[in-house]
Amino acid sequence: MAKSTVITISRQYGSGGRLIGKKLAEKFDIPFYDKELIELAVEESGFSKEIFEKVDERASSSLLYTLSVTPGLMHGGLTGMADLPLNDKVFLVQTKIIKDVAAKGGCVIVGRCADYILKEMHNVVNVFIRSNMTDRINRCVNVYNLNMNNAAKEIQRMDKKRANYYSFYAHSKWGVAENYDLCINSGRIGIEASVDVIADYVDKFEEAYKAAQAKKKH
Repeated sequence: MAKSTVITISRQYGSGGRLIGKKLAEKFDIPFYDKELIELAVEESGFSKEIFEKVDERASSSLLYTLSVTPGLMHGGLTGMADLPLNDKVFLVQTKIIKDVAAKGGCVIVGRCADYILKEMHNVVNVFIRSNMTDRINRCVNVYNLNMNNAAKEIQRMDKKRANYYSFYAHSKWGVAENYDLCINSGRIGIEASVDVIADYVDKFEEAYKAAQAKKKH
């Protein structure tokens, strides 16, 4: 049942987006990348794992200028980034890794502006997972083992961090429907049903994509 589609998952903190992505990858028998991207980036760059974990999905302030004078950095090359802040080096290494794994075929990639990084590819389905605050707090307490009194603050902190990261590197607003093919409220239908909805969408997407490709040949 393996798929050729690359599925990117953006998610609110506590919405279960990572678990949905993991189950989707298992359902389709395709690779899953979240923290796994850090392992690959460590091998690619030679930086320590601790560095990637510290600055993962955090924006800095100078990359936009650097890209304007060294445009090749966003197209797979890593040369010319010696003077960049660490956050930007991490982003560029992960950009290369994301493009590399997507080029190999179907997979699920969580976070890290993957939808933006892969915007030129045609076999990509971008998904955003959200949920209501009550369900997110419950997940943070019961699954992430956070204190009930701190859960809401942690959700707000993580959402702000992800929104800032996306805004800085993708030049767009995080969570806006027009940036995604599918937006799902996991709190309304649950984790398993969310997986099924995305899987059904991917099935239909591949059918339409294959039909369009066949039409071009004729």
